[in-house]
Amino acid sequence: MNITYPQAIKAIGASIEKAGLLGISASIAVVDSNGYLVAFARLDKDVEMIDFAVKKAKTAMMFDVVDDRLEAIAVRTGIHAQRMLEFKKSALYIAGTAMIKNIEGKVIGVIASSGGSPDQDRDIADSGARILFQLDQGIEQLS
Repeated sequence: MNITYPQAIKAIGASIEKAGLLGISASIAVVDSNGYLVAFARLDKDVEMIDFAVKKAKTAMMFDVVDDRLEAIAVRTGIHAQRMLEFKKSALYIAGTAMIKNIEGKVIGVIASSGGSPDQDRDIADSGARILFQLDQGIEQLS
């Protein structure tokens, strides 16, 4: 099962709310479980953030990892820092991402934020990922 457009819009809405609370102008992308873009919001004037948000989401889905875990894997396996920088230029920068899971715990997509610090982007993405589970559980507010 993949994330639907209405679900993606709900996730983006929660992320936009969190970005506003943090005072961040971010780009937010949601991809389905195949890595295809489902929804996107651009809250800033920096066009580069568009590519970053989409690439983060696609990469997280492709490698089935989020946030800084891919960099940790690279460090453990001895991938040189310069090679990581080369990867980041194409697709492999994924700080600020969160897996979106359905009520059964199955990954149905990924949400990514770009525009803040890695921690801010992670908080923004996490807010979007959590909202769908909370709605499934009948919880009205974000914690």
